Amino acid sequence: MKNRRQYKRHTVRLPSRLEAIIPSGKKKIYDLETKDISIGGAFIYTKGWYSFPEGTRFIIDLTIPSASNKELTTVKSLMECNGTMVRSTSEGIAIKCDRECDIV
Repeated sequence: MKNRRQYKRHTVRLPSRLEAIIPSGKKKIYDLETKDISIGGAFIYTKGWYSFPEGTRFIIDLTIPSASNKELTTVKSLMECNGTMVRSTSEGIAIKCDRECDIV
């Protein structure tokens, strides 16, 4: 199977705050952890605790501790990327960002 990923993926566990935008317009916040990230999205561990319908919209806020990953030593945060859940597994959910998120 050919890898169709457009962006380099960084395998790193980072604290993440997800704000789920529920169809009723309400927002719900979850403090979780990433499995991996890229400038195009992230995979977030939910460990079966949370279930979201495909297409759920999220605001992702990640804070990257210094020296957490040698590849990401200049990265401080990836903040307020908006995205949509594109798939889920028993481990967690994959969120595709609406646009390339700046890693600064």
